[in-house]
Order: sequence, then structure tokens, then C-alpha cells
Amino acid sequence: MKWSRELRIARRSLRTAVKAASAVASANAKLPEALRFAPWSPATPLQPSNGDLIEVPDFGSNPGELAMFLHLPPAPPAPGAPLIVLLHGCGQTAARFAADAGWIALADRLGIPLVLPEQSAENNRGRCFNWFRPLHVQRGFGEALSIRQMVEEAVRRFGSDPHRIFLAGLSAGGAMTAALLAAYPDVFAGGAIVAGLPVGAASSTAEALARMADAGPVRSGDAWAGEVRAAAPVGYAGPWPRVSIWHGSADDVVDPANARLLAEQWSALQGLDNGATSTEVTGKRRTTWGPADQPAVELWMLPDLPHAWPAKAVERVAQFWGVGSD
Repeated sequence: MKWSRELRIARRSLRTAVKAASAVASANAKLPEALRFAPWSPATPLQPSNGDLIEVPDFGSNPGELAMFLHLPPAPPAPGAPLIVLLHGCGQTAARFAADAGWIALADRLGIPLVLPEQSAENNRGRCFNWFRPLHVQRGFGEALSIRQMVEEAVRRFGSDPHRIFLAGLSAGGAMTAALLAAYPDVFAGGAIVAGLPVGAASSTAEALARMADAGPVRSGDAWAGEVRAAAPVGYAGPWPRVSIWHGSADDVVDPANARLLAEQWSALQGLDNGATSTEVTGKRRTTWGPADQPAVELWMLPDLPHAWPAKAVERVAQFWGVGSD
């Protein structure tokens, strides 16, 4: 019956909230010395210093009231290098996410600067990006605009290639990544969404918890693609960012079925919803849409992976984006 189904979803939503709260508590351990924050003054040139993150306090109007941190590789980034923006999950710090996922090691090896937005408890008690609040994902408003301003500041500072700006996120950061790719398709060349949710899946806290527990609502691929088009600039006709989607089948925080909805959303947007190719890669299922050598969308479903960033996914994502191949 409909009522019993709704009751099951409500119970699962409550469990999801408890698990998210546990993640917040477990993320409060003290950072190692190598991940401390180094303050920065606008009058002082940015300099890397033993792996420290540099906080940039003034980068625009910052309507979303986010903190901006940078990680610079040991050697100064070359003009025209790519730029990577990373969005942490609930309860994480920007530094912990970037280090644990492997992004700092990749950035140091390839000479790429990282932009690391960080959420505060004042904005969201779980320190989650507000991917489900319309005023924070809409182009030109809230957290979405704050992150766009961080990108502008970094491009200005480093002379980054404006056509090679990439965005990746985990969980709430993954859902926010999808929202930003939709709102700013003219800014980001590609994205990586891990354990995230599709654009338009929720517009309130209650809906967000429900969709984390039980993916949905039921829509066609074209209808999901319409959510992206509605978030994009008026009249925007592409190109759309290339998207790499990852999810663990053992995730009990965000329903893994959200990954399939994301893939349907972005493949339909590209007009590729009927052209999927699936392969097995070291025991993992990879499905792609688009040309074999440069697919527009890829979906990785990982058996036994819980709610986490997959080991070694950073290298695969960089290959998908074409980063480090020049």
C-alpha cells in the first residue's frame, strides 16, 4: 500500500539523518600537521608551503558565506594549466577530503592548483553543501555564486585555462557538483560525482533525506535532462560538461539508484540515452555514453563499496577529463 511505502521511506530517511550525523562526529579528529591552514594576505603573492592549504578571505561578495582554500603544487603552476575544484562531503573538512581522496597527490604530481570551498556549521548543521536549497544552487545566487567567484579568483591568480576547469565532489558535495555543472555549464568542462544525486531531485531538507534513502522521483530521462536545462543560462545550447559518475553498491547513506538517475539525466541531455556501452574493468561495471575514445558520460558501479570516495578513482577521473595527458 502507498501508506506503508511512505512509512518505510520515512524510517529510512530517519536512519539516513542519523548516519549523516555520525559522519559529522567522526570527521572532527584533529588534522595532521601537513594539512594545517596557512593564512594569506591579498598583498602577499600566493606561495606553496610544505603542503599547507592557503585561505583566501577576499574573493568576491561570497553570498553563500563559504570559506575558500587553495592547495598549490610544489612548483608554481604553469599559465594555461587546468584548475580543479573539489567539494567535500558532510562533516568533512576541505583539507581532509582532498588528501584522503588522493587529489593533493595528483595535483602535486601534475602541477595543478586546487580550489577547495569549505562549508560551515553556521550554514548547515551537518556542514553539508546546500545542494537541495534552490537559492544556493541557482546561477548567480548563494553558494553557487560563491564557488563561481572562487573560480574567477583562481583563474585570475594562476592564469588557468578557462576551458579546462573541472569540478568533483562526494555525497552532498557530489550533489552540489551536479547542480553547479547545470548552473554553470559554460564554466566547467567536466565533473565527477561520487555518491551524489541528480539535479532537481530535492528542493527541501525533507525531500533531500527522502531521496537519499530512496532514489526518485520517477521521471523519464528527458524529464531529468529538463531539470539541467532549466538550471542553465537561458537559451544555453551547449556544449555540456562531460560527467564521470561513481557509486558503491553497498552505500547505505545515499541510495545507489541515484547513480543510474544521474546517468540517465546527463546522457539524455547529450542525446545519448540509447547508446550505452557496458564493460567490466577489474571487477567493476563501467557504462559509457558517447564515443569510445571520449565518452560524454560514464557510470562506475562498484560492488561492496560503502559511502566513500573510491580508492584510485582520482586517476581514472583525471584520465576521463584528459588531465595530465598533454
